[in-house]
This record gives sequence, C-alpha cells and structure tokens, in this order.
Amino acid sequence: MQFGIFTVGDLTEDPTTGRTPSEHERIKNTVAIARKAEEVGLDVFATGEHHNPPFVPSAPTTTLAYIAAQTSTLLLSTSTTLITTTDPVRIAEDYATLQHLSDGRLDLMMGRGNTGPVYPWFGKDIRDGIPLAIESYHLLHRLWREEVVNWEGRYRTPLQGFTATPRPLDDVPPFVWHGSIRSPEIAEQAAYYGDGFFSNHIFWPASHTRQMVDLYRRRFEHYGHGSADQAIVGLGGQVFMRPHSQDAIREFRPYFDNAPVYGHGPSLEEFTSQTPLTVGSPQQVIEKTLGFRDYVGDYQRQLFLIDHAGLPLKTVLEQLDILGEEVVPVLRREFAALKPAHVPEAPSHASLLGLSRQVVTA
Repeated sequence: MQFGIFTVGDLTEDPTTGRTPSEHERIKNTVAIARKAEEVGLDVFATGEHHNPPFVPSAPTTTLAYIAAQTSTLLLSTSTTLITTTDPVRIAEDYATLQHLSDGRLDLMMGRGNTGPVYPWFGKDIRDGIPLAIESYHLLHRLWREEVVNWEGRYRTPLQGFTATPRPLDDVPPFVWHGSIRSPEIAEQAAYYGDGFFSNHIFWPASHTRQMVDLYRRRFEHYGHGSADQAIVGLGGQVFMRPHSQDAIREFRPYFDNAPVYGHGPSLEEFTSQTPLTVGSPQQVIEKTLGFRDYVGDYQRQLFLIDHAGLPLKTVLEQLDILGEEVVPVLRREFAALKPAHVPEAPSHASLLGLSRQVVTA
C-alpha cells in the first residue's frame, strides 16, 4: 500500500501570528515538504492544480519536474489535473515529458477542481463539466496509446494524423486515478477504463464514501477488469498530531476555525466526528485510518493533507516526522496483514511495464 501526502497549495494567513507567506515562499516550501516526505520514507507526493488566489500551484508539471530532480524514490502525482479546462494534447505531452524526466516516477489524478470560474478563464462552460471530463479523457487515453490519432469531438477542434510527443516512457502511459468527491459519472469513468478511483472524502461522512467506492467497484467488475475487490482505490485524509491529543486539539483549533475552506462552519469536534479529519495522537490517527478499510475494503493508496490552513513550514515538517516515524510504519504492517493475496498493489511504472511485456509475448 502506498502512503503519501497531497497539497492544495493554499496561501493562508497563520491565525496565530497574522503572517501570510509570500507566493515565492509557499512555492519553495512545497518543494521542501516533498523532499521531507521522501526523507521520512513516504511513497507519494501529490500537488493540486489551481489558477486563482489564494492558491499557488498553477503549474504542477513545473513544480513536479523540479521535485523530481531533487528526489530519487518519491512517486510524483497530482491531486487534481484539470481535465475539463486543460487541453488533452497539452496534458499528454507535458506529463509524458515529466514521466521521462522522473524515470517513471509519475502518475496523475484527473479532476474538475473546486473553482467554478476556472471554466470561462479557459474558454469553457461549467455546465459542460461532466461531458467535458468524459470526452477529454477519452482523447487523452488515445493520445497515449495510439501513434497516430484521428479524432473529432464536441469541445475542441478535430485532430488529423496527430502524434503526441514525446511518446510515453517504454510505451507505458502514466497510471491515472480519477478523483471525485460526489460525481458517480466519474466513478463510472474510472471503472470503464480500469483506472484507479480516488475518493477524496475529506469533507464527507463514511456513508457517502462507501456508496461512491461501492459503485466504482461494481462497475470495475462489470467491465471485466477483475473482481470488485481488485479495483484500485485511493483515499484522502487530513491529520494533525501531537504526542498528547489535548495538545493537538489546542494547537490546531485556530487553524481549523479560520481555514478558508471549512472555517467558520461546524466545530472541530463535529468535523472530526463526521469526516476523516483526525486531530490527536499518532495512535488515534492509526486507529481511524485503519477504520477506513471497514467501509471501502482493501485499498491501495492513502494520502494525507497536512500543510493547509496557514500552518507554518516548521510545523508541517514536524507532522511529516511523526507520520514517517510513528504512523506509517504501523499502517503498512497492519494493512499488509489484512490484505488478501489476490488484491493487487497500487500500480507503478515497473508493474505496468511488466504487464505490457506479458501482453506482447502472450
């Protein structure tokens, strides 16, 4: 099972000091956080894609390429690639290039983002969000698998005899996750292609997440990719830890209360009781995370959000130390002991290359 972190790259005032980092500082801190993730033994670092304040990650391929040059084992990913407003040709070529630069340490997650105005900024209509996601990914899927593509759709100009360059590393496209919180159409899309489904359930109760993952698993089996429990599932989560839970709650409360996404709403206690957010001791994080398996089954990737809401870099790095030293080793052991042998691991470039060679020689 893969463990890692994801960032949304928010630029938020620290409510305890009144200080807001500059864009330059936040971008450089993102790189420092990724390097630290590898240092403490995590598997994955993922960044979002946003094109509006108060977020800074508008160019994820640039950031990930810079991180790739400074790491050697860390799997680089996106926590959102805007398949609706980014041209599929651009995605195909940008991420194939990054796949080569990182020697295959790359996958990505397709999503529609969380900002409605992004659609007209890129010449699209938000009312077309779902059909845009479906059509654009269909084209991207072909661009990575066909040398010459002839294509005509509804939302972009036709392609005649087009070849995306560079071609994917070893002719193996990056593995794709489809991320969604609430759209069954995206779960269906992931199942149709046999891709991964990432349920970023950080704002939703377990009952909703169970429904979405169950739908994906059933449809994955329906399309003949394997049994339902062999479907590739990832989950998001939020944590803040200190050795003593009371200290964690006291320290994190002002950040929670003033967070741009969920601040000024339900209390911290209400939110932690109803969603995956865990604020407490490392043991509490371990117990709650292990409990995710109770409602989604065996899954392949767990990403934590730890750098949001204005938390200073020093605190984020401390959180990474706790994750790497006290939490993830236990989760690895416990999840591995529970996983049946027929349930696959998360796909990697090496495993996909092996499957590709098996197909060729079969």
